[in-house]
Amino acid sequence: MDYLDHLEAEAIYILREVAGQFEKPALLFSGGKDSITLVHLAKKAFRPGKFPFPLVHIDTGHNFPETIAFRDSLIEEIGEKLIIGYVQDSIDQGKVVEQKGKNASRNALQTVTLLDTISKNGFDACIGGARRDEEKARAKERIFSVRDEFGQWDPKRQRPELWSIFNGKIHKGENVRIFPISNWTELDVWNYIKREQIALPSIYFSHEREVITRNGQLMAAAPFLNMDEEDTIERKSVRFRTVGDMTCTAAVDSTATALDDIIAEIKASTVSERGARMDDKVSEAAMEERKKQGYF
Repeated sequence: MDYLDHLEAEAIYILREVAGQFEKPALLFSGGKDSITLVHLAKKAFRPGKFPFPLVHIDTGHNFPETIAFRDSLIEEIGEKLIIGYVQDSIDQGKVVEQKGKNASRNALQTVTLLDTISKNGFDACIGGARRDEEKARAKERIFSVRDEFGQWDPKRQRPELWSIFNGKIHKGENVRIFPISNWTELDVWNYIKREQIALPSIYFSHEREVITRNGQLMAAAPFLNMDEEDTIERKSVRFRTVGDMTCTAAVDSTATALDDIIAEIKASTVSERGARMDDKVSEAAMEERKKQGYF
């Protein structure tokens, strides 16, 4: 077994632990490479049977169209249940207020939609593709991360996970966030995608796109990106290292059209994967604060 076999085996073991310990789990699906990798691992863990959980997507309404198209195609291919929570519904219900200004984004608003979706469906465990190497707040997470009845995360309540023993016991109303690929790195994910020949949305590969430069980052020129006379639209060869709301996810200059090119690019990069996420630049502890509020 090589190191990818060990990482795969650990992730499959964790997914099966979720199925065994929880009554109503769900797999949170963003349409990004990490959640797509989780779907691939779930197929290895549970086929030829059905998944013991639905896929859940929180749709901001400002997603990349390529991501939504890929999501729908994947669901049709695997024949699993998809539940969608819409941020627009949270706005219409007055639960969140649409941000205003040049850097307005719906990314932070999706926390409320996520918590409502968890509550409405009674999920007691939510599987996600977060990895410890992404960001320092995520490095504090255990693989089984307990959230209180309000969906909030307290790093002081983290449980020990010795000898790969995972404790899923919770009180009524609480839920657990599960991170089967916690121990993977960005490079591990790409090497696994290459080995397993996993299909991805086209935005992960270099393509020509209209972009503007904002706060030193290349942003896709989208109709809901608040632009003014200072914003100049250019057409550039870019790709995206991470997938999120279009209003906070930046592209990188790239000519990488194949997996080997992307892997070489990542090896040479001096900027972290989350360095292209505008929402992480709000403050030093931006991610940790969002996690404490219920963000994944």
